[in-house]
Amino acid sequence: MRLDFDPEFGEVVLSASAEELACLASSVAQGEGLLSSTSPPDGNTLAGVEVNRSSGPGVLVHQDAERQLLVITGDSAGRAVLAEDLQAMATAEDGGHLHVDYYPGHFYLAEGSLPLVVDSPHGGMPTR
Repeated sequence: MRLDFDPEFGEVVLSASAEELACLASSVAQGEGLLSSTSPPDGNTLAGVEVNRSSGPGVLVHQDAERQLLVITGDSAGRAVLAEDLQAMATAEDGGHLHVDYYPGHFYLAEGSLPLVVDSPHGGMPTR
């Protein structure tokens, strides 16, 4: 798994194998876990993802700059939706990417969430 923070767009790009995405989806659904990046952290590469439960409302995706982690916290309903989206990317058979972006009135993301782009294990753009 690789987590690149793009300071120009203020988003995190997550690239992972199908197995890593499935593991992340499971952690998000359960509300706990710490998954390491396969790339060493540097100025724009994060060390991993930490998942925690919270009372919400919704899911907050943010960066812990001190520990160089992407942190996902949220209530069970919001985490369930995000976990389903991550699992769908893990099982997709072609390329593509998923944008997880907050907007006012978003049904499961909390205000202040960092934009997250999840690349398909088959590449960022569809192959068909």
